[in-house]
Amino acid sequence: MTAFREITMGNLVRETVSRFPENDALIFPETGLRLSYRELLSRCTDVAKGFMALGVKKGDHVSVWTTNIPEWVYLQAGLGMIGAVLVTVNTNYKTNELEYILNQSDSTTLVIMEGYRDTNFYAITREVIPELDSSEPGKIEASKLPLLRNVVFIGDRKETPGMFSFDAVTALGKKISDEELAEREKAVQVHDVLNMQYTSGTTGFPKGVMLTHYNIINNARMVGDVMGMTEKDRLLIQVPVFHCFGCVMSTLNCMVHGSTMVLVEAFDPLKALKYIEQEKCTAINGVPTMFIAILGHEDFSAYSTKSLRTGIMAGAPCPVDTMNQVRDIMHCPEIVIAFGQTESSPVMTMTRRDDPVELRVSTVGRLLPDIEGKIVDPGTGEDLPCNVQGEIVTRSSCVMKGYYKMPEDTKKAIDKNGWLHTGDLGTVDGNGYFKVTGRIKEMIIRGGENIYPREIEEFLRKNQKVRDVYVVGIPDKKYGEQVLAAVILKPGTTASHDEFISFCQGKIARHKIPRYWEFVDSVPMTASGKVQKFKMVEQYARKYGS
Repeated sequence: MTAFREITMGNLVRETVSRFPENDALIFPETGLRLSYRELLSRCTDVAKGFMALGVKKGDHVSVWTTNIPEWVYLQAGLGMIGAVLVTVNTNYKTNELEYILNQSDSTTLVIMEGYRDTNFYAITREVIPELDSSEPGKIEASKLPLLRNVVFIGDRKETPGMFSFDAVTALGKKISDEELAEREKAVQVHDVLNMQYTSGTTGFPKGVMLTHYNIINNARMVGDVMGMTEKDRLLIQVPVFHCFGCVMSTLNCMVHGSTMVLVEAFDPLKALKYIEQEKCTAINGVPTMFIAILGHEDFSAYSTKSLRTGIMAGAPCPVDTMNQVRDIMHCPEIVIAFGQTESSPVMTMTRRDDPVELRVSTVGRLLPDIEGKIVDPGTGEDLPCNVQGEIVTRSSCVMKGYYKMPEDTKKAIDKNGWLHTGDLGTVDGNGYFKVTGRIKEMIIRGGENIYPREIEEFLRKNQKVRDVYVVGIPDKKYGEQVLAAVILKPGTTASHDEFISFCQGKIARHKIPRYWEFVDSVPMTASGKVQKFKMVEQYARKYGS
């Protein structure tokens, strides 16, 4: 008997409100905003009615380009109530990428804020849609974006030609009755698409992953169950909400379990420490680099993190030292590891809260309930036995509906038997614990020898001077590819190529020892903390490639 629930976003939020109406639902410390679940429902229904009044129909695509702000949460629930599809837009995108997303997704509406870091969303939007200057709000006719009709601006600008203000949209919603909203909600089905999450683009141009109410609500439920989340928990949300780590494993996780969302607009280690102490957070999600930055902050000892209990570390391998420090120094003993991908909504496996540290740093855990997974031969598709490396595949009701308008890519990703091919290499042991050993596309072929970067990276991380390291293949006329290691050293240390070559000799096979060494301060990453190895290859191929 499956434990999967058949419930839509609108019904989920209302159910949680009925159980915990006065529980803290959303806290945004930067502005002092504090909402109970009852108050959050009111904000979400105002947004739902507003976008109905704007003309957004069931199945319409609404692109949202903001950081972690309260309005994103209102939109996540409000658009779900009316059967619209929230299309995520990466906060690092520029003009070409925004135009691509709006076109590829067939968005009828775009919601933006002023900007983030060095990216001015407002200016970029006007550049992509020059017709805004001569358009009335709601009547955009853009030559490059024929389906786009509305742009909604969140912020304090007095004049936004061609755009609605967010407040004006919610004001429009006052003419929509409760009965009209209820009627719309009845038309929404659990297997309708709820979110379109664009892949991070670590291996190329993004694809629109269609995720349903059924997909992500159930994934969020299982993730929170493994964490032991209840209405008493308070989760610090510092991972980007445009990514599944933010909007499924964090915000939706809280909505399912009645927990409190403590929202941080963008990752900042000092703010994380302040808000953990101030709001007595019991849970924290992040990629390893976030935890490393928090632990290494000069003011770490000035703040108390003793309220912490659990959290998720995902997106990259967790160093042993970091795991031990998070458990012992950050007082977060039940921290767990999660593995998956956007196409599986996203989590497939997790370690458990009582797993020994060794399993939490050397594996990505066991399958979630009602999730299938196995290892297959990448060439033949045949099942492989325990502890034999192959491709990790998964099958469940969490697997995406498909890539939007990309049927051939969907067929390549999901085979005729419903197995999603992750592209990740790994093994599974006799107890069902999976290990990720690399990416099929990242595999380096040097002189006919298959080399897996993850294996070399894990070995090099044993060097006491290494804070982090990433290995890629560089084109080479003689061997096909050569191995390059980009090493991030620990603060205050120096090293040489020869020193690292000596460290490798006699410990790993000669053909695996990197031919090229780069000592760097950082590597290209997506906003969600994933390393963009294809950019590293492009960069170093120009320098070393032959």
